[in-house]
Amino acid sequence: MAELWNAIWMGIIEGLTEFLPVSSTGHLILLGELLSFTGDRAKTFEVVVQFGAVLAVLVLYRSRFASLLRFRIQPKAGLNAFHIMLAMAPAGAAGVLLHGVIKQYLFSPATVLIGLVAGGLFMIAAERANVKTRAESLDDITYKQAFAIGLFQVLALWPGFSRSGSTISGGMLSGASQKAAAEFTFIVSVPMMAGASGVDLIKSREFLTMSDLPLFLIGLSAAFIVATIACVTFINLIKKLRLTWFAYYRFALAALFAWIIW
Repeated sequence: MAELWNAIWMGIIEGLTEFLPVSSTGHLILLGELLSFTGDRAKTFEVVVQFGAVLAVLVLYRSRFASLLRFRIQPKAGLNAFHIMLAMAPAGAAGVLLHGVIKQYLFSPATVLIGLVAGGLFMIAAERANVKTRAESLDDITYKQAFAIGLFQVLALWPGFSRSGSTISGGMLSGASQKAAAEFTFIVSVPMMAGASGVDLIKSREFLTMSDLPLFLIGLSAAFIVATIACVTFINLIKKLRLTWFAYYRFALAALFAWIIW
């Protein structure tokens, strides 16, 4: 029963944090330490619950994903599959090349705390740069901006840095509005997370057993329900809240866990 409650809590945290610029991976690693839910089985569980968040975006943005089937390379094509490919390419390539190193050396509470602080500082810097907005909406984002956002997404390979935090900040630095950058982050997250999680699951297949099915399904369901609510809420929040507030939260979380762990 205790493990089922762990699954619920971790599913809730995944759903709440996946699309906020606060690092869902970092939260899961730190929460796993507090719950004493660690090891290869726990890492596999973390991968599974991410699919709940992916499913939430697919449901909420289903019409937008249908429109991505358009594949046009004209400069004024509106958001299409080529934008997504450009945004995925840098982090996808880096992830494949550095997968073993990242999993071996970067998935620890200490590295997460570093990522939380570094990511927060980057978000503050991006907001204070005050770059002129050239893309107010999702369809205004250019191919050049999409690729630039993809380059910034490489930073998220460091756990705790945050994929949404790096891409939203990168989008703002490349001239996208905060809202457009956030929505673009949601869209790109689906193929990016599905691909990365799929690779992780294949590598962790020995830890997938039928006895763990209830545990994984409960965590995935909790992540899906909470992520569905969080996606809508975050888009409304992003219109009102500055990234700096999320950065302050990251600093506070890092300080709290540093005190708890050490």
